[in-house]
Amino acid sequence: QVQPVESGGGLVQAGGSLNLSCAASKGTFSTYAVGWSRQTPGKEREFVAAITWSRWSRSTPYYTESVKGRFTISRDNAKNTVYLQMNNLKPEDTAVYYCAVHNGGPYTVARSYGYWGQGTQVTVSS
Repeated sequence: QVQPVESGGGLVQAGGSLNLSCAASKGTFSTYAVGWSRQTPGKEREFVAAITWSRWSRSTPYYTESVKGRFTISRDNAKNTVYLQMNNLKPEDTAVYYCAVHNGGPYTVARSYGYWGQGTQVTVSS
């Protein structure tokens, strides 16, 4: 069983950047696609980005429309870690960010993921 642990959240002004990390404290991300989702109080968890796993070729990234061009997802398989580089942050990006392992189904929906981490808070001030 994989246990993700997120880190890197914090408070930043609009236009600023943060780099989130998701490390596997138990198990391995090897052979799994890994995704980031976010949630604000009273709302459903929203898919943000995902990256596939490939032994022989480049991994494929997926993004929700609102973060395209601003966020970049990457993975370091040797370090068993997935990153989410967030640039040009906006107040509407404020949320708790979670990473999880793909369980099946479309890559671009939060319900396709399981083994969620505890989350890391991102707050963007205007």
